[in-house]
Amino acid sequence: MESALHTIDWIAIGGYFGVLLGLAWWVILRGKDTTDDYFLAGRNLGWFIVGASIFSSNIGSEHLVGLAGSGCTDGVAMAHYELHAWCVLVLGWVMVPFYMRSQVYTMPEFLERRFSASSRYMLSIISLVAYVLTKIAVGIFAGGIVFDTLLPELRLNLGGIELNGFWIGSLAVIILTGLYTVLGGLRAVAYTETLQTIVLVIGSLLVTVYGLAALGGWGELREICGSTMFNLWKPLVPAGMEGTWQPVIERAADGQIVRQAWYFNGNYPWLGMLFCAPIIGLWYWCTDQYIVQRALAGRSEQQARRGTIFAGMLKLLPVFLFIVPGMICFALAESGQNESLRSALYRDGELVTENAQAAFPLLVQHVLPPGIRGIVVAGLLSALMSSLAGVFNASSTLFTMDLYQKFRPGATQDRLVWIGRVATTVLVLIGILWIPVIQGSRGLYDYLQSVQGYLAPPIFVVFFFGVFNKRLNAKGCLAALVVGFLLGLFRLAVDTPVSLALAGYEKGYPEGTFFWIVNHLYFQYYSLLIFIVSVVVLVGVSYATAAPPVEKLQGLSFATLSDEDRRRTRSSWNWLDVTGTLAVLVAIVAAYLYFTG
Repeated sequence: MESALHTIDWIAIGGYFGVLLGLAWWVILRGKDTTDDYFLAGRNLGWFIVGASIFSSNIGSEHLVGLAGSGCTDGVAMAHYELHAWCVLVLGWVMVPFYMRSQVYTMPEFLERRFSASSRYMLSIISLVAYVLTKIAVGIFAGGIVFDTLLPELRLNLGGIELNGFWIGSLAVIILTGLYTVLGGLRAVAYTETLQTIVLVIGSLLVTVYGLAALGGWGELREICGSTMFNLWKPLVPAGMEGTWQPVIERAADGQIVRQAWYFNGNYPWLGMLFCAPIIGLWYWCTDQYIVQRALAGRSEQQARRGTIFAGMLKLLPVFLFIVPGMICFALAESGQNESLRSALYRDGELVTENAQAAFPLLVQHVLPPGIRGIVVAGLLSALMSSLAGVFNASSTLFTMDLYQKFRPGATQDRLVWIGRVATTVLVLIGILWIPVIQGSRGLYDYLQSVQGYLAPPIFVVFFFGVFNKRLNAKGCLAALVVGFLLGLFRLAVDTPVSLALAGYEKGYPEGTFFWIVNHLYFQYYSLLIFIVSVVVLVGVSYATAAPPVEKLQGLSFATLSDEDRRRTRSSWNWLDVTGTLAVLVAIVAAYLYFTG
């Protein structure tokens, strides 16, 4: 197959990397070997960089591959998660004042201030494991898909080992990203992410514009996709099909099975979206180190809040930058207007869910003209690299400040920065070793949402309930985290052999058995179960044991704020902040109204 990239495309990509590396090197030279500078960019970022960095960290591989793939198969159903831009507003208006007052480096550190050290250690370990197995792994996988789609003929021989485009792309993305993250810390990550945000938005917008032009306009897209794909509120999943991993079997002409895999049934019903999705959204945007670290780096409460408002505005874009291109790719293939896309996505007249994961790079390959294609590929690489850079930096911060420093309290600033660099390097190596495991992954966005649905509820509960209720104590927090995590890990353990179609589980569990019921319970409903249990445990254990001392909670819950705390927060916002917030909320409501029915 001929390469999708021309010389002019390579010039555009080379120019992008030249500017990116030049910016990273300039930031690295300005850095200082202190923990504040390395992990929080000296707590001196302005609102524009904070907002762009939050958005760029969020928009990663799961959007390029998973979200566009979801748009290709299910239409706008997954737009619910993108329209949760209001959650990042909650970060700025509700949680940022508490985080900024406490001057913490990490979210587990805040949990220790509010509850106990045991809670801090548990959250740190779970977060590190989750980052390696989800964000890092998915980032690498998506990088491989992009390269393998756009450069199918790319081959490299290393000591007799033949590497294809998937492996070369995965290695290139993770090594280059790890390099400037290790050297420059959060300051390098934040500044490069700002550049990457600009390139990503422009590049993805070009895909939408050229795609609609090739299709014949927005009206043609609506007609081909139909009202179902343009409807956010899906019906409840039929009985027996709720959130299960369904079989995909490929047979040869003689009927022999040549491949058997499983994919997630991604029909997202309105009930789960209405009650579960906000819990996951608030956990992610308001308590996850990966996102909140950018707000912590703001030079003031005002700059951090304005950064979150700006990020909320940017967060509305992915519906049109990723979901709509996925739908355009489907429409071009379904209508037969582009035979190359149809042959890539369809088999025996049926859309192949697995192939739809490459909808975005396929659209880049078959619709964009040379030159423009290079700019867009640079945007794709921007998203992949910024997502990985963010998780590398967040993970090294968690390991260094929450684990290493607790056991080596006398460590110097230079030593802590060095440990942070070593931790990032180790994560890069683990990511590379994880490539063979994730190479066979399918349905990335569905996979991420389900895993997050199992792990997020107890974290959301202890953070938000802890801020709003001063009576909740350390024993209740630890109990809720332990019980909630065990319930989540149990579901993951039940799903894993079926999702991977391991020997003995090709057909799933025997129907009607306990494990069959657990595996078939729709993942958002199971997530709600974890949420309810976590709330009951947190409140029950807290009220059954002694109340925490009030002096320990000063400034860490609404009931313990001083007059000075309230005055300082009130002075940090004005009509500009309120206007920006209202603009985001109005845009969200307008999108929901348009994509309903």
